[in-house]
Amino acid sequence: MENNVMINIPKDFVVEEVATFRIEINKLMEDRNKNFIFNFSECNFIDSTGLGALVSIYKKCVEKGGSIKLKALNPEVEKLFKLTRLDKVFEICP
Repeated sequence: MENNVMINIPKDFVVEEVATFRIEINKLMEDRNKNFIFNFSECNFIDSTGLGALVSIYKKCVEKGGSIKLKALNPEVEKLFKLTRLDKVFEICP
């Protein structure tokens, strides 16, 4: 069974939050974690830096045979994933 690590995405996932997020995820990946669930239940806004970080982390996870699932996107954030067609890349769960 795969172990999923749940990560809460900040309220505003913008450039100021992304550096800390990347460090946290990279540390988890160094510790052999490769399956993540990103919980967006608190997130109201994501900018291009946040989207870019998710895409680069996704690529790293896939290289290691892992997965990323996005959970509890609010309608505005979900709309952005659809506009950018990233809803075709990421598995989005309710």
